[in-house]
Amino acid sequence: VRGLEHAVELPEVPYPDVLPPLGDHLAGYEDRLQMFVDALKPIDMRYANDPAWIMKDTGERLNHNRVWMKADGDLPDDPLIHLATMGYSSDTTVLDSIITTHGLSWGHDRIMAATVNHSMWFHRPFRFDEWALYATESPVAAGSRGLATGRYFSLTGELLATVVQEGLIRHFPRKPRT
Repeated sequence: VRGLEHAVELPEVPYPDVLPPLGDHLAGYEDRLQMFVDALKPIDMRYANDPAWIMKDTGERLNHNRVWMKADGDLPDDPLIHLATMGYSSDTTVLDSIITTHGLSWGHDRIMAATVNHSMWFHRPFRFDEWALYATESPVAAGSRGLATGRYFSLTGELLATVVQEGLIRHFPRKPRT
């Protein structure tokens, strides 16, 4: 007896070896994004689209985000370490697709965000010291809550894990100076 197998396809994005490291995107923004920088130290990230803070400056709006991620260094062979490291990384950019839909960004806009619910399903074994594409999108935001979904794909296109997160998100626009 065999179980059924299928999965959504890997989105078409450049591979991580041709994308700049996160530090290149942070140049000039470090003072506004220091907490973000500190949280990401154990994760090597390569954005396939512009990060939220650059989208804010260019006026671009996307309801999705595509980021290649892996541990910054080799991990031991313990599968639980790989699961935990991916789990940690899953909370770093998942809400971006909610705020960029509205032309907002961390570090530019006054945004309060808190996780209401975060669930993750692991579909097959993987190593998180190898690149995985984290493809996120936001299907809805209403009542000060936003929903984001994410999928991790291997370089070969296998769907590794699925994430769903609901966040409390509030924007406090700055009052115009008179």
